[in-house]
Amino acid sequence: MLVDVKVSQAGRSMVEMLGVLAIIGVLSVGGISGYSKAMAKFKLTKAQDQITMLLMNIRTAYATSPSYDGLTSKVATSFNIAPSDMVTDSAAGTMNGAFGGAVTVGACDENAAPCATVQAGANTASYFFITMADLGREACLSLSTSDWGSDGMLGMVVGAKGIVSTALPLALTGAEGADADSLCAAAGTDISWVYY
Repeated sequence: MLVDVKVSQAGRSMVEMLGVLAIIGVLSVGGISGYSKAMAKFKLTKAQDQITMLLMNIRTAYATSPSYDGLTSKVATSFNIAPSDMVTDSAAGTMNGAFGGAVTVGACDENAAPCATVQAGANTASYFFITMADLGREACLSLSTSDWGSDGMLGMVVGAKGIVSTALPLALTGAEGADADSLCAAAGTDISWVYY
């Protein structure tokens, strides 16, 4: 006697598997996009915190001094004025910002950028600058349009354009050549903040 036994095989069809893979792909793209936005926001916040901390530390270090004379990036790194997460080599005086570009600080030279770009004849003894170099377009737009307040700020230089503190915060769009959209168009834009 022969017994006819049917074996049932349950499985997924190719169409069902393709559907599952499509859903996984869409979710992955959304997750990567969200992660990228979160990292950009984190870097922007970190850059703003680094500039603020550097500014406060410089003012504290020179609070009893009649001027900022002698302030350099090397002094800032050697005497722990620069936040530790910015310092790449304290002996050489090199610092990098949250976006990877070089950060420099120094006492103003009345005949040289960035200080002379904001105000011609700026007194070397009275002013100092903080520069973040090689910023991408998005970082440049965000940092140049942030409200840095007017407490001791003489102005800001975006690329090669000096903007006095009364014209800040910089508008995103507006007068051609005096808005963030125009000034941040070039790749690797530098921003300098000049304080007294």
